[in-house]
Parts: sequence; structure tokens; C-alpha cells
Amino acid sequence: MPTRPAKGGSPRPPEPILLGMYRNIYATRQFELKCIELYRQGLIRGYLHPYIGQEAVAAGVCAALNPADYIVSTHRGHGHCICKGADLKLMMAEIMGRATGYCRGHGGSMHISDKRVNNLGANGIVGAGIPIATGAGMGVKVRGTDQVVVVFFSDGASNNGVFAESLNLAGIYELPVVYLLENNHYAVSTPIECATGCCDLAGRGPAYGIPGICVDGNDALAVYREAAAAVARARRGQGPTLIEAKTYRHGGHHVNDPGLYMDPAVLAEWKARDPLLLTRRAIDDDARSAEIEAQVDAELESAIAFATNSPEPSVDAFLASIEDR
Repeated sequence: MPTRPAKGGSPRPPEPILLGMYRNIYATRQFELKCIELYRQGLIRGYLHPYIGQEAVAAGVCAALNPADYIVSTHRGHGHCICKGADLKLMMAEIMGRATGYCRGHGGSMHISDKRVNNLGANGIVGAGIPIATGAGMGVKVRGTDQVVVVFFSDGASNNGVFAESLNLAGIYELPVVYLLENNHYAVSTPIECATGCCDLAGRGPAYGIPGICVDGNDALAVYREAAAAVARARRGQGPTLIEAKTYRHGGHHVNDPGLYMDPAVLAEWKARDPLLLTRRAIDDDARSAEIEAQVDAELESAIAFATNSPEPSVDAFLASIEDR
């Protein structure tokens, strides 16, 4: 089963889908910028891994999903959460360590989950979401529903053993899982050229009898088209797909990483193809774009106010939550 690049061109999707993708890309970008600002003010603790530059991947993929479908996220997962329908208030409260957050303030940035929208959660362990999603896909297969599971992971995670084990199992049982490899070209500070003998990672799919597709991860329309095809394939019972979305983060691995190892010229080339700008140009309606942006800005300010005014979790509440389990 050969690998193939995504088809050329990005036909315009239905207007509601295009506007929804732009809303999610803009919301993710602004959310991340606000988080960085709050982190600098000491209002967010721990690690923070911005998704800036990669927003088109989550937006395009999640636009192809039904509400009942599942996602599994990563440590760089704010965009995944937002695009699957997360409440910005609960997200911000969780990241700021407040009791009103998704996980009562106990999880923070890297451990957000939302059962209401079938977000099975993020994970601070690189690659750990891959077998979780594979297990969820097995559960869907056993129950006989038409749900699909999408798991986001990085190029670095694709070098972990669980990647090979999971794709092998998914290929054997034709599980309804879409493996979404976000190739941002770095595993922390290690460039992909120093981590693998072949940088075209979609080619790993056919080794397990799984289609491997490479797509421009900065083009939300292209991502949506390929994700929709892979999701439809899985929903028909035809098994998993590996999609490699080539993209580039706009900064270091985390908020305190200046990214001095990144080639400024290469970074400038990728920034010139900013997914936010590319998607906005596709709308052709400045008034509609501005309306979406204003709505998101207001929603985000409300989320920050909600989180700021929420209490921190108490030790007693934390112990009670453990006992409840």
C-alpha cells in the first residue's frame, strides 16, 4: 500500500465549515497569546507549550468530526481542545489552576479532558496518547458504533515504540482510528533530520497496511479535505489512516524556550504562510471575519475574568476527589 501526497489545490468547503475553522484558528491563536501573557505575569504556573503556528491542523481535523467522535491530545493540546468544542472559561480556569477548571485545577495545561465533547484528554508523556486512542478505537469496534477516534501526536512521538505497536494492532483489526502526525520538524530542540533516516513520515503507514498521506499542515482547507476522507473511510469500517501534517511552530518548545536552535530564515518562510492569515484570506468577507474575531475576543476576556475570580482548589477538596475514585 503506497504512501501518497495530498491532492493539489484546496477547494472551498461549505461556508459554515470554513467560518468555523477560522473561528477556531483565531480562538486558539488568541488563547495562546493570552496564556503567554498570563504566564509572564505569574498567573499560570508549570510548563506551557503554545500551539501557535499549528492551528490549521486541529481546526481542519476537528471540522471533519461528528460530536460523538473522540479525540486524544498531547502536551501541546490547547488547540485540539478548542477545536473539539471546549469551553474557554473552563479551559482557562484549569490552566490557571482554579477549582472551576475542567479537572478542578489539578491537571493544568497538559492534562485537560472533556467528556462532554468526547475529548479523552491530553498527556504530558510524549506518545502516550497513541495507545490510548488505539484502545478507544478497539472499544468502538467492539460496541459496533460508527464513531471515529483521532489521535494527535508529534514527529518525535512517532519514534516511540508505542507508535509501531499501535499502528500494527490498528491495521490488523481495521480500527476506526485516524493517526494525525503533526510534523513540526522538532522533537523539543532536536531537528527531525537528526532523529530519523527518512523525514517523510507518512511512509510509515503502508508498513502496517495503513494508507499514509502527507498534507500541508498550514492549509486548513487541505487538512479538512484529507481528514474528512480518512474519517469517512474509518466510519465505513475500512480501517485506520496515517496523516502527516507538515507544519512549524512559531517559537521554542515551551514558553521559556527562546528557540535559538531554529533557523531564522526557515522560521520566516513558515511564518509567511501563517495558517491564521491563509484561512482569513479564504473567507473573502472582511466584515464576517471581523465579527468572528470580536466574538472570540469577548469570549476570551470573559474566560480570563471567570478564571481570575475563581478559587484555587483546597487540599481537602483534592483529598476528597481521590477518595471519590
